[in-house]
Amino acid sequence: MRDLKKIALAVFIAFCTFVTVSCSKDDETVVEPQLTPSEVLASTPWETTNAKNDKGESVVLTDANVSNFVGFAYFKSDGTFTMFNLDDSPKMHGDWTVSADGKTRTIVAKNAAGETLFTRVVDITVLTKQEFTYRVYPNNNDKTVYFDIIHTPTTHKEPK
Repeated sequence: MRDLKKIALAVFIAFCTFVTVSCSKDDETVVEPQLTPSEVLASTPWETTNAKNDKGESVVLTDANVSNFVGFAYFKSDGTFTMFNLDDSPKMHGDWTVSADGKTRTIVAKNAAGETLFTRVVDITVLTKQEFTYRVYPNNNDKTVYFDIIHTPTTHKEPK
């Protein structure tokens, strides 16, 4: 009789396990869609939080080689951008694109009349939802000396 109870208990446990597994919802898995590089850049405001030189050493954000690239950046999905210094003073605005392969970002800075002031193309080294880093060269003819400008998402509201 004891053996029969053990067998019945084992069958009952196996049955309960089967029912629990077979009744789970297959549609509960949520897969985040793959974002394009442009969608990643436009997904959040960015703040310059660090800079590194070609040796991988951190560079203070006030260093003359990187200070021009420091601030808050707001890339909108309509292809426009605004940038502000860390004190919220206006820096620049204009149009932006990211190459389809995510390797370069281009900004076209414009004045209040909408005329192009300059165009800057930079190599992107990291572009994820957690980090946006691009590389600048003090001398475009010497690619051995560079600075990586590192941005992370921010909750800082865009100044008006």
